[in-house]
Order: sequence, then structure tokens, then C-alpha cells
Amino acid sequence: MSALPFIDTSIFVRHLAGDHPDHSPRATAYVLQLQAGEFSVRTANTVVFETVFVSERFYRRTREQIRAALLPLLTLSNMVLPERDQIIATLNLYVAHPPLWFADCYHVALMKHLDLSEIVTYDQGFDRLPELIRIES
Repeated sequence: MSALPFIDTSIFVRHLAGDHPDHSPRATAYVLQLQAGEFSVRTANTVVFETVFVSERFYRRTREQIRAALLPLLTLSNMVLPERDQIIATLNLYVAHPPLWFADCYHVALMKHLDLSEIVTYDQGFDRLPELIRIES
């Protein structure tokens, strides 16, 4: 059995943005085949991070729009994504707690997964989450 191909950020971004005359239709066709279960792929948490960043910063998508666009892709059974549950939890925290950056939401989701409640940080944004205890060094 051959290794699964790795799907990069550019495929997601071009599919979601639909703004490139050549790449966007090709990316969408690829994603539709993926959604139809014609093949499987592998991706990484960093691809999701980059897709969120580009969608928010360059395309000015709202957090709700980003989550709505990514969830159907990230939940595909034929897409291997490490820490899928934490990434989905991160997207939900990202929508629920707008002051926090996506990376901070990931840290919170990971902490919950690891059953941790204390975070050592100067970032006061974490104070908005009553389940966390923020500690300054």
C-alpha cells in the first residue's frame, strides 16, 4: 500500500476562497472527489492553523465562516488528521472566545484533553475562561 498524499494549505485556501481562476476550480474539484470518498489524504494541524490564519487575515472571513467552511473537511473519515478532536474543539473555542487567537484556543483544547487547569502565562485573555487558572511566573 502506498503512503497517503499530504494535502497542503493552498488546496484548502483556494477551494474556500474561490479567487484564483485556475487553482480554485481545480482545488474544489479535488475536494469534491475527497468528499465523495474517491481517495484518502493526510494533513497536519499546522495546515489547519495556516488555513485559519490566511482566511482570517487575508480574506477577512469571520470566525463563524471559517469554522463552517473547515468542519465539513476536517471531519471526513478519509482525511487523516492528528489530534482531530482537539482541532475541532479549537475551532469551537475560537468561535466562542473571540479575544483569543486560534493558537491560544488550541492550547486550551489541548489542556482540556490533558485534564490540565493551570496555565503559566502573562496573557490575560485566558482570564476569560473560568475553567483555567492563570499563573504568572
